[in-house]
Amino acid sequence: MIWSKFADFVLKNRLAVLILIGIITVFMGFQARKVENTYDFIKVVPPDDVDMLFFNEFTKTFGEDGNILVIGLKDSSLYQLQNFKYFSEFCDQLSGLQGVNQVLALPKILNIEANRSEEKFVLNPIFKPFPIDQQGLDSLLLKARNIRLFADQLLNFQNGATLIALAIDKKWIGSAKRHVLIPEITKLGENFSQKTKIDLHYAGIPYVRTLLSDKVRKELNFFLMLSLGVTLTVLYLFFRSFSPVIFPMLMIGIIIVWTLGTLGILGYKITLLTGLLPPILVVIGIPNSIYLLNRYHQEFVIQQDKIVALKLVIKKIGIVTVMTNLTTAIGFMVLIFTDISILKEFGIVAGINILATFIISLTFIPAIFSYLPSPKARHLKHLDFQPTIRFVELLIHLVSKNRPKVYAVAILMSVISIFGIVKIKALSFMVDDMPQESQIVKDLRFFEKNFKGVMPIEIVIDTQKRKGIRKMSNLQKIDSLQNYLQTIPYFSAPLSSVTFLKAANQAYFNGSPDSYSLPTSREGVFIQSYLKNNSSADSMTRSFVDTSGRLLRISLKVADLGSIRMDSLIQKQVNPQMQAIFADSDIKATITGTTLLFIKGNRYLIQNMQQSLALAIFLIALIMGFLFKNFRMVIISLIPNLLPLAMVAGMMGFLEVPLKPSTALIFSIAFGIAVDDSIHFLAKYRQELIRLNFDVEQAVQISLRETGMSMMYTSIVLFAGFVIFVGSEFGGTVALGALTSTTLLIAMFTNLILLPSLLLTFRGK
Repeated sequence: MIWSKFADFVLKNRLAVLILIGIITVFMGFQARKVENTYDFIKVVPPDDVDMLFFNEFTKTFGEDGNILVIGLKDSSLYQLQNFKYFSEFCDQLSGLQGVNQVLALPKILNIEANRSEEKFVLNPIFKPFPIDQQGLDSLLLKARNIRLFADQLLNFQNGATLIALAIDKKWIGSAKRHVLIPEITKLGENFSQKTKIDLHYAGIPYVRTLLSDKVRKELNFFLMLSLGVTLTVLYLFFRSFSPVIFPMLMIGIIIVWTLGTLGILGYKITLLTGLLPPILVVIGIPNSIYLLNRYHQEFVIQQDKIVALKLVIKKIGIVTVMTNLTTAIGFMVLIFTDISILKEFGIVAGINILATFIISLTFIPAIFSYLPSPKARHLKHLDFQPTIRFVELLIHLVSKNRPKVYAVAILMSVISIFGIVKIKALSFMVDDMPQESQIVKDLRFFEKNFKGVMPIEIVIDTQKRKGIRKMSNLQKIDSLQNYLQTIPYFSAPLSSVTFLKAANQAYFNGSPDSYSLPTSREGVFIQSYLKNNSSADSMTRSFVDTSGRLLRISLKVADLGSIRMDSLIQKQVNPQMQAIFADSDIKATITGTTLLFIKGNRYLIQNMQQSLALAIFLIALIMGFLFKNFRMVIISLIPNLLPLAMVAGMMGFLEVPLKPSTALIFSIAFGIAVDDSIHFLAKYRQELIRLNFDVEQAVQISLRETGMSMMYTSIVLFAGFVIFVGSEFGGTVALGALTSTTLLIAMFTNLILLPSLLLTFRGK
C-alpha cells in the first residue's frame, strides 16, 4: 500500500519532484566548490594509540622525521672541477628556495676545527673558497672524506655515490605549496643534468607524497570519464536506444555532484579513497536504472500504458530497491565503526550517497520517463534477445536437472579456496602502490643500493635523569647500540649527539680519522667546554637532545623491506639487543618514526577490514531476515554471496597476492554489492511463489526468466565498471578493480545457478 501511494505521489507531482532534485543539485554543486585535496600525511593509527601518542610527543620534542627530500647521483665525472662547480651552484640554488630550511651536501660540508687560543670549535666550509684547479679539488675531497661525521651520511666510499639532503619546512609539506616547491627543485635538477649529463634520483617522503597525490588527481579524473564512457556504451548495447542511456547518465551526473557536495558540507577533503567515490558511484548507480527500465519495459508489454507500467514498477520493486541500496550502503558504512578517520570519511560519504542514489533513481527515472513517449517496438527488442533467452533456459535446465553437479562444483571450489586462503600473507611496502618499473621505485632502489634506504626510523633514549646524556657510562652504552645498528645491512649509519661528540673528538685531535670515537672521561671535560664556548657547534646537536638533557634521539634510514621483514627486524633483532645493552641501567629505549607507524597502520587497517566484513555480513543477514522472515532463506541467500568472496581470497593465496589495506578493502564492498542480485531474485521468487500457490519449481523458473536478464546486465555493467581500474598505475586501485570485478562476476553465476538450486532442494513449507 505504501509503495502504491509513493508511486501516485511521484507521478502526480513529477514536475515538482524534478524541480526539487534540480534545486538540491545546484545547492550541492555550490557546496562542492569548497572541496580541497588533502596535503596531510594520512595517519591510519588511531590518535589514542600508545605508539601514536609517543610519536606525537617525539615530533613536539625533536621535530618531524619525514620532512627530508634526498637527491642522489653516482657518476665519476661529478668530481671533475667544472662539474663539481655546477654541483656546488646547484646546492646553493636549492638553499635559496623558499620552503627549504636546510641543505646538507658534499659541497656545503663543514669542517670542525679546534681553536686552541679561544678554546672553542670553529665550523669552516671546506669548499670555500672554491678550488681553482683539479689538484686543489682532489685535495679538498680527500679532506672531506676524512670527516667521518658527514662522509658516512653523504658519501658512499666504495663507489663514489653521493646525495643531497633537503629539510623541507613542515608548513610547505602540509599545504598546496609543495606542488610549487617540488617542481622548482626538479627543474633546478634538470638544469644541472643538462650541464653535466649526470642523472639525478629523487626520494624521500615529501617527494613521494607529492608525486603520488598529483598522479592520484589525474587518475581519478581519467577513471571518472572512462567509467562514464564504459557505462554509456554498455547501456546502449543492452537497450539499443538513447533515452535509456542519456537519462540514467544524467542521473549519475546528479549523484556525482551530490557526492562532492557531501564532502563540502562535511568539511572532508579528497583523499585517495574519497577520490574514488565518483567513479565507483557511477558503477553502483547504473544497476538501479537497469532494473527499473527493464521492469518498466516488461510491464509496458503487458499493460500497454506507460503511466500504469511506471506505477507498477515503483510498487513492485520499491522495497527491493530500498533493500539492495541499503545492503550496498552497508558494505561501505561498516567502515564508520573503524578507528581510522580516512575509512570513516569514505564510509560516511559513500553510504549517504548510495542511499541518495536510491531516492534519485526511484523518483527521477519514473518522472522523466512519464514525460517521454511510450516505448516503441524497437525499444523493447532487448527483452527478446535470443542469446540471453537461450542462456537463461540453459540455466533453468541446469538447476532443474543437474543440481548434484552444481553442488559438487560448489563444494570443490570451496575446498580449493580454503587451501588458497591458508596461503595468504599480510604484506605491504611503503611504495606498495607503484609499479616496479616506475621512476619512483627505481629511484628508491638507487638509494637502497647506495645508501641503504631513505625510510626514517627513530630511537628515543630516555636516561630518566636531567642531563643524563652527559654521563659517560650512558654515552658508552648508546655508542654500543649505534655500533650494533651499523652492523645491520638494512640500516644507514646512525646519527645522534653521540655521533657529533665523536666528530668533536676527531676535531680536537686535529682531524685524525682514528680519533673518530667517544672521548675518555678526561677528554670529555675539555670537549664539553669547547662546545659550550661555541653556539654554532653546539646547535648541531640541538635537534638530537631535548632541553633537559634527559632524552636523546638516534636517527636512521632503512630500506623498504616490507611490513613482515621490517616487523621481524625490529621485534626479533633491534629490541632484544637494546634490552640487553641497557639491562643494567635505568635507560629506556623506544623505537618510533613514520616507518614504524606505517607497519602498525597496516595491521590496524587489515584488522578493521576483517571486522567490517564480519559486521557487513551480520547486518545484511538481519536485513534478509526482515525481508523473508525465515532463517532458512537467510542461510540460502548468504551462501551464493560468501562463496565468491572465498574463491577470490583463495585466488589471492595461490597467486601470492598479499593481504594489505587495498586488497582487504574490497571484500565488504563487493559483498554489499553482490548480495543485490540475491535480493532481486528472491523478491521476485516470493511474489511468484504466492501467486502460483507455492509451486516452487514454477516460481524459480519464472524468476530466472524475468530477473535473470537484469541480473546479467547489471553484473556485466558492474564488472566493466570496476575492471577499468586495472589500468591504474597504483597497486591499490588495480587490486580494487581486479578483485572486485572478479568477485562480482563469480557472484553473478552463483546467484543465477547456486541460489535457484538451493531453493529447489530446500523447498520447505
